[in-house]
Amino acid sequence: MDGESVESAQGREVVTRRPSCWGDGQNLVTEDVTVVEGDVATISCRVKNSDDSVIQLLNPNRQTIYFRDFRPLKDSRFQLVNFSNSELRVSLTNVSISDEGRYFCQLYTDPPQEIYTTITVLVPPRNLVIDIQKEIAVEGEEIELNCTAMASRPATTIRWFKGNKELTGKSEVEQWSDMYTVTSQLLLKVGREDDGVPVICLVDHPAVKDLQTQRYLEVMYKPQVRVSQNYPVQGLTREGEPLELTCAAFGKPQPTDMRWLRVDDEMPQHVVVSGSNLLISNLNKTDNGTYRCEASNAVGKSHADYMLFVYDTTATTEPAVHGFTQLPNSAEELDYGDLSDSRAGEEGAIRSVDHAVVGGVVAVVVFAMLCLLIILGRYFARHKGTYFTHEAKGADDAADADTAIINAEGGQNNSEEKKEYFI
Repeated sequence: MDGESVESAQGREVVTRRPSCWGDGQNLVTEDVTVVEGDVATISCRVKNSDDSVIQLLNPNRQTIYFRDFRPLKDSRFQLVNFSNSELRVSLTNVSISDEGRYFCQLYTDPPQEIYTTITVLVPPRNLVIDIQKEIAVEGEEIELNCTAMASRPATTIRWFKGNKELTGKSEVEQWSDMYTVTSQLLLKVGREDDGVPVICLVDHPAVKDLQTQRYLEVMYKPQVRVSQNYPVQGLTREGEPLELTCAAFGKPQPTDMRWLRVDDEMPQHVVVSGSNLLISNLNKTDNGTYRCEASNAVGKSHADYMLFVYDTTATTEPAVHGFTQLPNSAEELDYGDLSDSRAGEEGAIRSVDHAVVGGVVAVVVFAMLCLLIILGRYFARHKGTYFTHEAKGADDAADADTAIINAEGGQNNSEEKKEYFI
């Protein structure tokens, strides 16, 4: 007989009421019990409208556990919690799966009454383990992670998280006897931003809360290169003045090889390179060009460029050419490169575009408009004039209008082909 579900105050025990109705007289009430393995289950047989009839409790094998307040069964895990004319309450400690089944409450009336309660045992996962395919991954690779929750009942639900973001895995369930083992597979493409980020395997199961395990990702990636200008701190790079650049590179593993070179030309002899620094003590216009810092590690190579333009000593405008650029070796690096200096140089160049270019564009537009006006004027002039025709030849000598019309029509029929003259 179905009943009403309620939650017991005793531990993690869940009970479901199952009443037994026998008219207006005595009737039994009990509850189904759900308990976690190892916890305590409480079985209650209650009588409504009691007339002091005897109550007893039987196990699934129909052996008597308690007859009134006497325990014939030699299992000390069963203990009397309460006995009265209207209730027999018994506790079962250290519950195991073998304790599952139906327990019977009996009331010695005429006729006798009987009702059963079902004990269900939950088993939390024994172990929760993450197995990772590669302990150390390279950016751009797809790695496989497997999380296994062993020997649970019922089967667990596994959820994946990378940091605070939930991911979707693929689960498989294996059943061994009454126990379930669940394995969830996660395929994850890693980038440099994933280095040091925890991947969490979390279990949803009615027998346990907040059960999880995690592994920290270790990702190797190409160097990230940045060139900074130490001197002059800001402003123009003028002839006769010094220039000092510093190259910084970060990667995993840390870059072991760093070098300076001049793009599409040889490095000037007076340029001094010391480790990550480049120094030109006395700038001249032959130094104009692009200077590149390259850094490499076991994963790959990256670089950043500095475009140098040497100005006259009298120059006062903002630089329009020199600046920083940092270019990725592949499209994959576009999201990771630190292009702040490059953007700053580009914005400076845009702000300092020569006004002569703007003036040239305006002049071209004005010239095009004048040419268009001249062409239109000549076109309208060619189509303006007086036209003479001979369509009404013979009508001039007519005495009246009717004769003129007749002469004109006859003239059209018998005259030569019409001609037009353009003056």
